[in-house]
Amino acid sequence: MFTGIIEEKGEVVAIDRAGGGALLSVRGPVVTSDARHGDSIAVNGVCLTVVETKDDVFTVDVIRESLDRSSLGGLAPGSAVNLERAVRADQRLGGHIVQGHVDGTAVLLSRAPGESWDDLRFSLPKALSPYVAEKGSIAIDGISLTVTTVEDEGFGVSLIPTTLKLTTMGERQVGDLVNIEVDVIAKYVERLVVRQ
Repeated sequence: MFTGIIEEKGEVVAIDRAGGGALLSVRGPVVTSDARHGDSIAVNGVCLTVVETKDDVFTVDVIRESLDRSSLGGLAPGSAVNLERAVRADQRLGGHIVQGHVDGTAVLLSRAPGESWDDLRFSLPKALSPYVAEKGSIAIDGISLTVTTVEDEGFGVSLIPTTLKLTTMGERQVGDLVNIEVDVIAKYVERLVVRQ
């Protein structure tokens, strides 16, 4: 489990594709400081398992399912990525419950810089629309954010300067593909209601 509070921006060192999957190596000195084989690290919101660490680089296997459902397949050496280690039971849950199980991807449709924040609008896959609510939580590339607006085919968020500076969201351009994870509580509520 993760909180959606990004610990650092990392950099893809290598991505080796084989057998439909990939071996991804990422430089991230903060998240590798105590990483061991088997630990979970979210890369752009996708929960991945560490298979090796060396110096400040960790390596993970990425299965075809993760490549198909996320934007990870578009990464290349030099790509910036958001990184977060799994939450420990003794720390604050500063964002919201983020599983690292990406539900789909969205496209950045517009970006409006403000005096103290930026307003971003994203596409919203129809299948995920029921789970997105104004003032609800959403994870975009692993970042815990509050939904500010919801439309038929899109949603908006507002980003403060800290988020723009410390995550990849400050570099995102119109047309970029991002990973989205809707609030897990919404998915469980729907399942419970449908079963009754």
